[in-house]
Amino acid sequence: MAKLGSRSGSQILRTFLPAQTVDLRGDIYRVNEWSAPNPIEIDSDVVRWSLLTEIGAWTANDTDGGMAGELLRKVPVEVVELNERRGVTVERYPRTWLCRCCRRIGRSAEARCRCGNRNWGQLHFVGVHECGAITEPWIRRCPQHDDVQVVVPRSAKAADIRFVCPVCATPTMQGLGFHQRCGCGTGTVRWTVHKARMVYVPRGVVLINPARPEHGGNLNLADDPREALIWVVEGLQVVTPAEVAGRSARPGDHPVDRLSPARRAAAEREAVDIAMALAESRTPTTALRLPDPDDPLEKRYREKYPPALRRAGIDGLDLVDRFPILNAMYGYTRGEDDPSKCRLVPFRRRRGGYRLYGNLAETEAFLIRLDPIRVATWLAGRGQRLPGWTPECTDPVLARVAILESAAIPAKRDDPRVESTGADILKLIHTYAHRLIRQAAVFSGIERDALSEYLVPHHLGFFLYPAARSDFVLGGIQAVFESNLDDLLTAFVTAEHRCPLDPGCGIGSGACAACMHLGEPSCRFFNLFLDRGVLFGRNGYLRRST
Repeated sequence: MAKLGSRSGSQILRTFLPAQTVDLRGDIYRVNEWSAPNPIEIDSDVVRWSLLTEIGAWTANDTDGGMAGELLRKVPVEVVELNERRGVTVERYPRTWLCRCCRRIGRSAEARCRCGNRNWGQLHFVGVHECGAITEPWIRRCPQHDDVQVVVPRSAKAADIRFVCPVCATPTMQGLGFHQRCGCGTGTVRWTVHKARMVYVPRGVVLINPARPEHGGNLNLADDPREALIWVVEGLQVVTPAEVAGRSARPGDHPVDRLSPARRAAAEREAVDIAMALAESRTPTTALRLPDPDDPLEKRYREKYPPALRRAGIDGLDLVDRFPILNAMYGYTRGEDDPSKCRLVPFRRRRGGYRLYGNLAETEAFLIRLDPIRVATWLAGRGQRLPGWTPECTDPVLARVAILESAAIPAKRDDPRVESTGADILKLIHTYAHRLIRQAAVFSGIERDALSEYLVPHHLGFFLYPAARSDFVLGGIQAVFESNLDDLLTAFVTAEHRCPLDPGCGIGSGACAACMHLGEPSCRFFNLFLDRGVLFGRNGYLRRST
């Protein structure tokens, strides 16, 4: 088997997935499979719940390929990563052979062209349909000379391509076939270049996964979700959720026990996410200490960090120097991006069930948690009701529980124009994360598109982390944490917040590519639920007195 090239694991995860077409050494190939991939140990129930959440829009439109039903029946689900020794197997595709010398269309890459050369490339157009099908073009040949040559115009549109006989110059075909029915019988094939986005859109999920199995196991005891929830709601006052067990209220006595089942389940899942992320390492800003009290850095920790955190409306900021993040692809779509118009094609195991192709890495991260009292006050100022909490209440636990009970966080494909308490919270957390990422890129020296977010909006927080490169951590996040976090937060609050495209941007959604948007790998909410007004508007979160 010939080796055609090498790519990093992160490149392969997005560009060398099964049924995806790729360019290698000037030719076009289609990925068959990852050869003997290595399994990743992860709680299959966590994967199932995450997948059900991710594919909800397709399930609602009955275009998920039956995936939700099978996940609910608990079919096997496995997550694998690249076996770097075995790599990925590919095949030439499409098999529409184009002579690089005379532009004739041939029937076989093994035969010589009629011009005498055997230098075959490929016509780089394919046909796709929203059902997930991909097809090769059929080219009509001259009936008299059994020959055909392509005439490619400067236009990239498939409809503008012409085919003629190289012997008699008789036109044989215009375009690649109009109104050709797809084999599924529900529509027509659309022709485009194989690298077009509509040809293959990978669909993925991001999970926090403990890198060491013993940490995950510690979170699977019967009462641990409740303990993790209490731990987070009480502000991470102790090191781990396990320490909550010995002193937590009996079931039914803690404020979290009054949450409705649906709200509590969502809150517990995010709390377990936080617990898994912090299982191996956690350094809060309050733990930054130097032995010499006169050291300028020690004075900075004592005198400048706390007020900077308060000005930014932050209840707690932790450094996680071993943040275990799993990126996994579960399928793909073709054609339209709207789940009501395209069919999800999940990756399946040969023995039944589903396979996810992933990349597990450890990187560094910030965990930022906003002040619950300040968030509750901000919500009340926007006219949102929080039963169980009043502006006179200063108990952060009661504020958190009231927010948890009142806020149904929208899914990432929901309409951001629909107003609700949950939508306000998501806009606040998401906008906060995007602005902080933009500022952190400057202070850490990490490219903006290399920084990502992982939102935990039920708990008024998010993780900010750089994409791992191979197996090492860049260190820029830790350097900021230990040396000039106050400068970062000051810039976050006071730096220019107006958009170059105002007033248009402000009149519209309040967020655009010039002021708030991030690249696709960094933002998994499609740059929706963003609005600078939630931070800097007349009653913005950062406008409120501290």
